[in-house]
Amino acid sequence: MKEGRAFTRMTAFSTGIESTGRNMNSGIYRRRLAILGSTGSVGTQALKVAKHLRESIQVVGLCAGTQTELLAKQLHDTGADWALAKDKQALQLIAADKTKILRDQGELCEILAGPDVDIVLCAISGTAGLQPVLSAIRAGKTIALASKEILVMAGALVMQEAAKSGSRILPVDSEHCAIFQCLEKQAPGSVKRILLTASGGPFHAHPDVNLAEVTVERALRHPTWNMGRKITLDSATLMNKGLEIIEAAWLFDATPEQIEVVIHPQSIVHSMVEFQDSSILAQLSCPDMALPIQFCLQYPKRQPGLTPSLDFSAGLHLDFLPPDLQRFPAPALAKQALQAGGAAGAVFNAANEIAVERFCQHEIRFDQISILVAETLNHFPKTSAETLPDILQADREARCYARQWRKSSVKQ
Repeated sequence: MKEGRAFTRMTAFSTGIESTGRNMNSGIYRRRLAILGSTGSVGTQALKVAKHLRESIQVVGLCAGTQTELLAKQLHDTGADWALAKDKQALQLIAADKTKILRDQGELCEILAGPDVDIVLCAISGTAGLQPVLSAIRAGKTIALASKEILVMAGALVMQEAAKSGSRILPVDSEHCAIFQCLEKQAPGSVKRILLTASGGPFHAHPDVNLAEVTVERALRHPTWNMGRKITLDSATLMNKGLEIIEAAWLFDATPEQIEVVIHPQSIVHSMVEFQDSSILAQLSCPDMALPIQFCLQYPKRQPGLTPSLDFSAGLHLDFLPPDLQRFPAPALAKQALQAGGAAGAVFNAANEIAVERFCQHEIRFDQISILVAETLNHFPKTSAETLPDILQADREARCYARQWRKSSVKQ
């Protein structure tokens, strides 16, 4: 690990509560939370956690896509001040009169950077969260980051802006949250390896399965986690581990060689860190996203939460296996993107998003998702990522190439 830039920032995080939103009943201050992607899997769980933490967390704003009715219900339940949805007119009709409906992403960026938001939890998949998160980072806000794409696409830019503003980035992904906890109070330069655990998805334990014949329905049957469609398919290809490798490199200032993937079907050990003396620290808990969400919303405090305790009296069996990188080459492709530098992460992410979309539309086979990503990466060997326009341009070009990619062997 290099000289701990990100690690130093982690250990220097403030322990105070920065919000000025007062709970008039208890007299304590509440951190004001905006959730981007409130109707998705992580967003809905974040709202449950926020309700559990209502003495210290106040939901002030929600942002969602097309699930307008659910968003309106969330606004009613939380009393949030503002919201943004794709169908603003429909939301205006069913939301409470007091709710401010934002016009566009520009207005969202403005309100996230303003004085009435303390924490931004970003759970928007794809590129939609990048500009709002950058706006919040530049304003010095705390970011609870559940969207892998933010750091995969623009890791250098995001971390540079966070260093300038003093913004703290707390990882909501269970794996990165585990690594974060293992690294707390550890000396910079003490890390030998970061071990990202992976469930393996529905196919890693079944080498007899012909990946060329996998259907969308079968790929969505995750053995452990209940997640959204995109992340479930990424788990099935191990592409989620590829994204997490890139994310971990930026969050923890690690080289590609320091990050390894370990298959752990039980999803109890959420990740591990090996130190220079060969000792290993791990974070264990029941597979429940409520725990890392609560950790980020309350950091550095801990209090009883919604996640049940592990029951060791019932016996606990933990397996660890190497990934089959021949069948699932995504982790190796992610390291290739890291080594290429520039906007290769944006290319990797864009190609995967289009590949998943095309698989769901039956345009390519399951086993061709990683082939499409590999060929898109090879088509853009070096692209600039010095500015946000550079990154967005690389994203657009990679998406265009991936949409046009064809293989004569595709079976409809």
